[in-house]
Amino acid sequence: MIVLTKLGGRPLMINEELIETVSETPDTVITMNNGHTYIVTESMEEIMDKVIDFNRMSHRSLRLKKSENEL
Repeated sequence: MIVLTKLGGRPLMINEELIETVSETPDTVITMNNGHTYIVTESMEEIMDKVIDFNRMSHRSLRLKKSENEL
């Protein structure tokens, strides 16, 4: 899950795996698999960076758990 900011300044947590599209029109609009849309203050690039960071962190924690179980 990544945390983004709605236009009114309120935080929004979304499941990055359910993002279908992100577009800038000029507002950044996220469309989810279920058709819901969210307008956020972050740019497409910022969203991409958050998704990449989250996935790196998730994979790193899985590797750590695997190595702990091997001990």
